[in-house]
Amino acid sequence: MNYSLIKETIQLLEQFDMETKGKKKYSNNIDRFKQWVAGQYASEQRPFLESEWEGKEKGRTAESVINTLIVHLNRYAKTYSKAAIVGSDFRTQEEFIFLINLKAFGAMTKMELIKKNIYEKPAGIQIINRLILQGWVKQKDSKIDKRSKVIQITSKGLQALEKQMDKIRQATRIVTGDLNDTEKMELIRLLQKLDDFHKPIFCKNYDSSSLLENMVMDEAATKN
Repeated sequence: MNYSLIKETIQLLEQFDMETKGKKKYSNNIDRFKQWVAGQYASEQRPFLESEWEGKEKGRTAESVINTLIVHLNRYAKTYSKAAIVGSDFRTQEEFIFLINLKAFGAMTKMELIKKNIYEKPAGIQIINRLILQGWVKQKDSKIDKRSKVIQITSKGLQALEKQMDKIRQATRIVTGDLNDTEKMELIRLLQKLDDFHKPIFCKNYDSSSLLENMVMDEAATKN
């Protein structure tokens, strides 16, 4: 048995625990550990490349560029999504995204569906109500919590989704542009890391007026 390898693996696990403990960037499971290891390896193997961007010489930060590009990509994706539902009974991309999640993950409560799609409750309820009105989903009382409603996709919803899936897949492929498979995997890793960071914050439902202040307090508490 290679005890040296076992020792090095334990040390790597200890480093993972130290760097991610309390930061909620990574869940405590093997998949997140493998992503972290892949990120460490990529950093070691690839020399740091200093990127150039508009306004850099005037003090524009990398964080500003990242935020702007994410906003731009969201708008591009919405444009392609709108094109994918032209001529269909879908009014918005949110409607088919909700249906796709119900098809993929099965029945769930209204709030589980809303949180899975990162929506605030009022907007999410409006989308669900439109889906019910169309007959694409149905709701029933939860067996676990009678106060909650469980949402399930109907055969009519599956038909509406399947009818549009070719165009939806086409729009999805366009969003990833000319990235090769390796670049796609790296982008998934980075976006997953950001999602792991932001989702717990979103789920706390901080009021907008106190969000930034609470973020500072949470960060200070984590460091302590």
